[in-house]
Amino acid sequence: MSPLFPPLVTLWAFIGQVLDPDQSCNRALARIQAHRATNGLPPLSCDTGAYCKARQRLPEEIFPRLCLRLGTTLAAKADSPELWFGRRVKVVDGSSASMPDTAANQAEYPQPSNQKPGCGFPVVAFVAVFCLATGALLALSMGKWFLHDLSLFYFVRDAFVFGDILLADRGFCSYAELALMKQRGVDSVLRLHQRRKPDFRRGRILGLEDHVVTWTKPARRPRGLREADYRRLPDSLKVREVRYQVAVKGFRTREVTLATTLLNADIYFAEALAELYFLRWDVELDFRHLKITMQMDVLRCKKPAMVRKEIWAHLLAYNLIRSVMWEAAKHGSARARQLSVKGTMQHVLSFRETPALGELDDLPLKLVGRQIVPYRPDRIEPRVRKRRSKNYRLMTRPRAELKAALCG
Repeated sequence: MSPLFPPLVTLWAFIGQVLDPDQSCNRALARIQAHRATNGLPPLSCDTGAYCKARQRLPEEIFPRLCLRLGTTLAAKADSPELWFGRRVKVVDGSSASMPDTAANQAEYPQPSNQKPGCGFPVVAFVAVFCLATGALLALSMGKWFLHDLSLFYFVRDAFVFGDILLADRGFCSYAELALMKQRGVDSVLRLHQRRKPDFRRGRILGLEDHVVTWTKPARRPRGLREADYRRLPDSLKVREVRYQVAVKGFRTREVTLATTLLNADIYFAEALAELYFLRWDVELDFRHLKITMQMDVLRCKKPAMVRKEIWAHLLAYNLIRSVMWEAAKHGSARARQLSVKGTMQHVLSFRETPALGELDDLPLKLVGRQIVPYRPDRIEPRVRKRRSKNYRLMTRPRAELKAALCG
């Protein structure tokens, strides 16, 4: 590693780069120049090539190792008031991001098949596990865009340990996942898959539209399920199905049916399950913070290895922000989940540039603790945009062909 770009400085600059609204390498190099000036070191060349090469030399495995260790440590700090019935809830969901249209990226993460060659962008799909109490990211798996979320979920199952609760939407609702999680000592709360049609006249009735039924093992191994996992499945499984109505005006969903292995209705009553599933929306906000607030929706690197590093750098920065929010919550009356991610990022970016930060004691944390997002229950917004986009045609042919047509 070049002495001008030691590993810690390069990693520090990379994390700052993904946090900064200007995510250019030139901005990251400028930050290193300022750091060197503060420490009485001579300036470097303004060419960003050396910094980019230093990023490439960083071991790829160091990013997930640091990110997941930080997330696990943060999640372990959640105590009884932050837990659900004394149990840790972990939320799973999938998403995707695009990247520059290079041959290397296309080979590793091809663009969707409905896009013409040269007119689309490579897409990476991923499934993530978040801690519901702290918002920390605990696990992530990546793959090609056409892989189903359940296929990617296989690689993050180890994030669940005995006593946890899995919370997810209907895309993860399958007999196999419910049974495999139960074998780990993990209960699940999932929205019932649309292909399953519950009949609340059958089974052990627990209440109005609340019963326990027996699901049976599929006669044939589902596509995407590994043979070893299929053989481990029990022949049957007791599953509780709960249906409730959503009476909030403007909400798209009017009726929700849950499938869960929490069978004791005296402890886990139906209203509590409905409230817990409503909190699943937090994972959508977590992804919004990552993809929109932290600009991970459109990646910048041109090689697959660097794309993965860029994703993990975003996730590491995200867990650092969540850690700051957790510490800031101790200085105020709000919970960590009530604090603003955007506001925390702004304070972190501002005070990071202050040389005398050590003299400020807990001022940054106190200011972050005041960045409370207003409580707006049942808030709804129409999915429309007021600002009009530029009146340009969509690209339907590769750029080289369009340039040739202009010159011809």
